Amino acid sequence: MGLDPDGDEPLTRHVGNRLGIPEYAMALAHVASLRSEDPYRKVGAAALDGDNRVIGTAYNGLAPGFDPPRDFWNDRAARQKFMLHAEINLCSLFRRGEARLVATTTMPCTSCMQTLCSYGIKEIYYHEIYHQSDAPEIAELYGIRLEQVERYPLSEFGYLASAK
Repeated sequence: MGLDPDGDEPLTRHVGNRLGIPEYAMALAHVASLRSEDPYRKVGAAALDGDNRVIGTAYNGLAPGFDPPRDFWNDRAARQKFMLHAEINLCSLFRRGEARLVATTTMPCTSCMQTLCSYGIKEIYYHEIYHQSDAPEIAELYGIRLEQVERYPLSEFGYLASAK
């Protein structure tokens, strides 16, 4: 387990000798984000069931099998509408009610938060805040736990860009 920059606090919560579930899920989401082909924004997500078993991991990217033209990545604004968000890719891996918890490296955007609600997710953990999202308001209305996980294994490796 690592220490904070001052060297005096553990980076993660533990239950007994074990890594806490939110930090475990966030570390999985972080690793998934490394697969993203988007040079501007790498987002990963992980889903766990009621027994804290991993259902799947996903990342943001283009539709499977799509081979973009060479200059596709040059114009961020133009390509953004074609990117499939990590949360949407993740939800394609399970049926409604199968996942209890989702961790995502960035707070879900409004649309992804709505989708996670429709899949019956009860807990959502994120690392980076996304200020243009209505996720906190949506979570409050539906009684979903939405919580930031600031430190977890791998969090010291700054890997995220600043905007979704």
